[in-house]
Amino acid sequence: MKIADEQIITGKGATLHLIPTKKYKTISIAVKLQAPLERETITARALLPYVLQQGTANLPDARALRIKLDDLYGAILSITGTKKGEKHIITLRLDVANENYLSDRTPLFEKAADLLREILFEPKVENDAFTQSIVSREIQTLRQKMTALKDDKMSYANMRLIDEMCKGELYSLHVHGYEEDLEAMDGRKLFDYYKQLLKQDKMDIYILGDVDKEHAEKAVRPFMERDTAPAEERAAAVHPATGDIKEVVERQDVQQAKLHLGYRTNILYDDPDYAALQVFNGLFGGFPSSKLFRNVREKHSLAYYAASRFESHKGLLFVFSGIDPKDYEKAREIIDAQLAAMQAGEFEGSEVEEVKDLIVSQILETIDNPAGHIETLYQQVVGHRNIPIEKMLEAIKQVTKEDVLQVAEKVQLDTVYLLTNKGDE
Repeated sequence: MKIADEQIITGKGATLHLIPTKKYKTISIAVKLQAPLERETITARALLPYVLQQGTANLPDARALRIKLDDLYGAILSITGTKKGEKHIITLRLDVANENYLSDRTPLFEKAADLLREILFEPKVENDAFTQSIVSREIQTLRQKMTALKDDKMSYANMRLIDEMCKGELYSLHVHGYEEDLEAMDGRKLFDYYKQLLKQDKMDIYILGDVDKEHAEKAVRPFMERDTAPAEERAAAVHPATGDIKEVVERQDVQQAKLHLGYRTNILYDDPDYAALQVFNGLFGGFPSSKLFRNVREKHSLAYYAASRFESHKGLLFVFSGIDPKDYEKAREIIDAQLAAMQAGEFEGSEVEEVKDLIVSQILETIDNPAGHIETLYQQVVGHRNIPIEKMLEAIKQVTKEDVLQVAEKVQLDTVYLLTNKGDE
């Protein structure tokens, strides 16, 4: 499989990442806005994507914006906020048909880029403030999102684990903000923050599709030439485990308990051991063939689900399991035993090879999708590691059992969080 090359063009106000490919009948444009996580601004950043989708100076409401998207042959717009390590990322993404496949050759790419410019730089504003009725409505939308996350007990347990494990660290900040901030939020305060964001955020623009460099640079020139006063970038903060394992038990009216564990790996995206960490996670809990799935779920029937994932930009690894409340001690014991087995080298070289193949296939499947390809490349921006995807895959293929064992020895349990029923408390 030939992987499209990435061309990087640096401008005064943004960096353009062009991935020319004739593979798709669409062109994807993604604008990434990156800022350090901060308690004072996280709720405003969480709210802003909702408000920006409600219209522009020339498209006064969400309906007018939808009609405009329909006029662009059903272009698809999304604006989202996510957390990567101790950075908050807002993504504006527009997928539009490649005009080369249309009979009338409408300049869709240029029009799509201009619409993204309008959404970001010319939002609907009244008297130097976002329209209060829109802000009030979207505050309710965000509040409903916060409630839904609390009601989803797996998501809630994951959030609470990070609250406890990363107390005092920026990574503990909630990506959707805090309900107590919403009472004081209004259109003027949000607009003031929006202006700060435009000045200070690091901006990366991705264009993936059948577009040449000249057309791409012309289409995004307003982004590239914006005036900026970027905030000072902070290095990723890695906190080693203290040695004292935190154990937190929370009781609610739940039938299925959530046993979530947090580990410190101290391995970040740009670490030489990163590829070995990917393989370690695959063996430990990343796939249905992993130790957690086979032993906790299948062999001992102690979990409705059992899996692990790692945070590339913070040096953390998480185990998630859903268990019967009465099985806590046994499940905890068997999860601990799986890490001990990894650290003792109780896995075969053939298993390492199998997991490496699975990871390579997973990455190839991810980059086969335009959004996945862009996200894979953007990981490198956040992680300060710019290497071709082919080299990333080659690094995984080179991982040995000894490399995995070396990583396993670095993994330290930090926090155990149990959400269980009220029982006999």
